[in-house]
Amino acid sequence: MVTFTGLPGAVGVSHLSVYDWEAADGLCGGTPHMHLTCSEGYVVAAGRGAVQTLTVQGFTSTPLEPGSVMWFTPGTIHRLINEEDLRITVLMQNNGLPEAGDAVLTLPLDRLTDPAAYAAAVTLPAEGTEAAALRRRDLAIEGFATLRAATEAGDPAPLLAFHAAAGALVRPRIEEWRERWEHGAAAAARATGDHLDRLAEGDTSHLGAASVHARTPSAHGKYGMCGRLDTYDVPGG
Repeated sequence: MVTFTGLPGAVGVSHLSVYDWEAADGLCGGTPHMHLTCSEGYVVAAGRGAVQTLTVQGFTSTPLEPGSVMWFTPGTIHRLINEEDLRITVLMQNNGLPEAGDAVLTLPLDRLTDPAAYAAAVTLPAEGTEAAALRRRDLAIEGFATLRAATEAGDPAPLLAFHAAAGALVRPRIEEWRERWEHGAAAAARATGDHLDRLAEGDTSHLGAASVHARTPSAHGKYGMCGRLDTYDVPGG
């Protein structure tokens, strides 16, 4: 019998308090970045704000308020804007992959094409974390502004160059990601297929293996890309 005991569909979940740090453009919020294999969803719990997104189709800003649900697919550069104590429950596809590096910040291109320079710019030290998180946020906003301006001017070349650089940056980790996916989302899908096969044959034995799971946050207030995070350790990650 195929089993999977992680969260439904092997999603990842966290609670996010979006940064209220003001940037050079006068907006408060998080660090622009892009996922290469994972869709991401937001359920707004409190406050107000917006999420700025950039794709080859252009730039958009989606308002966020309590009760709002929005999501986007891989390749969407996103930047959260905090207008009033914005708090979000974040749902991530492929639980474990975002934490394993499936997020590339929109740093200036010279940092993206040098893996050592990129790592130095995005890695947070054990001490002085807030100042380091603020520095990397502002550096990513600098790169994001360049990409947005070019895209809005009708020139997709800088954005496509960012895509290529991001792909090259994460390529050494693909086999590790594939293993995480096999034990996460792929395992969850296989379990559903097994259940369907059994039910089609009149076999309900898998129902006898039902289990219940609960978690409290394993970490509180971690410095993330978009804000302070409460995170959970769950199976399948």
